[in-house]
This record gives sequence, C-alpha cells and structure tokens, in this order.
Amino acid sequence: MPDHLHLLIEATADQSNGLKFISKAKQLSGFHYKQRYRLPLWQRYGYEHVLRDDEKTRVVARYILENPVRAGLVKSPEDFPFLGSDTHSIQEVLEFTSG
Repeated sequence: MPDHLHLLIEATADQSNGLKFISKAKQLSGFHYKQRYRLPLWQRYGYEHVLRDDEKTRVVARYILENPVRAGLVKSPEDFPFLGSDTHSIQEVLEFTSG
C-alpha cells in the first residue's frame, strides 16, 4: 500500500515481543529512508493487535491480501509486488485464507 503497512507476524518464543519488533523495524527502515530521502517514513504511533484464534488469523490474512485489490492498485493479490511471506508462498497463503 502506498501509505501504510500491514504485517502479520507470529511469535515463535515465549520472550517474543511484538512492540519491540515493530519499534526496531520502524527504527531501521526509518533511518535508511531518512538518509536517502531526507524525510521521515513513519508516524510516531502504530497499531498492534494480538490474535489468539486461528480463524481470526485467517480473516486478518485475507484482509491484508485483499487490501491492494480494494485500493484499486491491482486486480489480484498475486499482482501486488510488495506482498510476501518468509515462510509460505503467496499461493499457500491464499489457500490458507480461503479455507
């Protein structure tokens, strides 16, 4: 999306900290962006929501996949160049969310 970012991340350890992850991700990407463009990248605050139910995770994943389609940027989620997963192919994610 041109003006915001959605992440669906999964904690893999008891000491995982979503707020710390977001803070570090914003710090690193914001630093490099400001070095290059001389402009801030991120607003001060973001939104974090913890999902504890697989069904809700599917709903959120589908929402993220369809966001660029709803915005009129692409006709299909597979066409959006900034969609991806380190653990699943786009097709796997689409199959996961349709089930």
